[in-house]
Amino acid sequence: MAADLSQIVKAYDVRGVVPDQWDESLAELFGAAFVRVTQADAIVVGHDMRPSSPGLSAAFARGAAALGADVTLIGLCSTDQLYYASGALDLPGAMFTASHNPAQYNGIKMCRAGAAPVGQDTGLAEIRELAEQWSRQGAPAPAATAGTISERETLTDYAAHLKALVDLSAIRPLKVVVDAGNGMGGHTVPTVFEGLPLDLVPMYFELDGTFPNHEANPLDPANIVDLQARVLAEGADLGLAFDGDADRCFVVDERGEPVSPSAITALVAARELARHPGGTVIHNLITSWSVPEVVRENGGTPVRTRVGHSFIKQEMAATGAIFGGEHSAHYYFADFWNADTGMLAALHVLAALGGQAGTLSALVAQYDRYTGSGEINSTVEDQSARTAAVRAAYESQEGLALDELDGLTVTAADWWFNLRASNTEPLLRLNVEARDEQTMAKVRDEVLAIVRG
Repeated sequence: MAADLSQIVKAYDVRGVVPDQWDESLAELFGAAFVRVTQADAIVVGHDMRPSSPGLSAAFARGAAALGADVTLIGLCSTDQLYYASGALDLPGAMFTASHNPAQYNGIKMCRAGAAPVGQDTGLAEIRELAEQWSRQGAPAPAATAGTISERETLTDYAAHLKALVDLSAIRPLKVVVDAGNGMGGHTVPTVFEGLPLDLVPMYFELDGTFPNHEANPLDPANIVDLQARVLAEGADLGLAFDGDADRCFVVDERGEPVSPSAITALVAARELARHPGGTVIHNLITSWSVPEVVRENGGTPVRTRVGHSFIKQEMAATGAIFGGEHSAHYYFADFWNADTGMLAALHVLAALGGQAGTLSALVAQYDRYTGSGEINSTVEDQSARTAAVRAAYESQEGLALDELDGLTVTAADWWFNLRASNTEPLLRLNVEARDEQTMAKVRDEVLAIVRG
């Protein structure tokens, strides 16, 4: 295995094609490096349903145990179930998953005790350096006493913990269609939903890491078409779609229409502020204007941050925030060790909908106030030059505010846009929002003309 791991060690995790880019021998070195960097004497390890996941996670466990750490294997789990185990057991953790990537990929999401993130600036760079060094020079000398490897079931406790955080005792019966996309939602949903007054219509609950029905990436509209049709055919109250490792949840209303993750962020923020008056809520800079408005209306303090889970978690810890949300349907809860859990967000939606008599579309209308473009990607050779051209076109115009917290954001009285470079691909990502469709389309087309010109 090559010593240069720059292609597979990303900003927040490890991800690459198996066995072309990484394999079990490298996973074993990652396990040893993880223990060395975190200085852990015990860790917890879980994995998703991909064909390569059991072997890779077992190899990681061997590498960790060789350096003296006791390893608790929790087996098949969602990423937020691994975060639960890390928080509840107060242990560093590693989750083997490539989320929504195609079947030939796999990866590792790592965290410190209490589900604190491990990213480039918080240990991942050092883990990569050690794994590269050992892949060239040979594995490190084992500890005088090897650690133990044991197994533990956590699904039941994970489900109970989530249900203790949301009052679902008085909800009316609801019919809900859930598309698990052959991912880990098929493993967690039956246990979490057990005992609730829900008529559950399961779609693609069979665990299958080859994703035979569609990609487990609900952010792509093509992957929720089946769910939308089924919600209508069943006359269901709502639909839920989970990604491959079931840490993100997307919502479809009773009309089969997707509900904006910004609207879900605002809805959950309002509910959490009712429980924690005056709290702080984090939102990234491409969520809708609706989010900070709703937070302020409910007596909270909104804090705007960069896109990316490590920035959100960092800001939550720094500000003592109660909740955080991203446009990509990642939802972070102080009551869940500041980690993201789509399942807890789904329970909040069920509680909100089931606690009143109206439809989901009527309920979320108050949180969905503007018109957005969605994220539009443009392939460009020189990201900096195109961004500079956009900045030059707008910086001299009256009444506009520009900032560079993350890419370029331009804000007017009735619209805003953000243009960000991808960390991993030659892409510029554009998000536009306005008070009406016509204005949004005009701004979108103006910016894209410059980006692609």
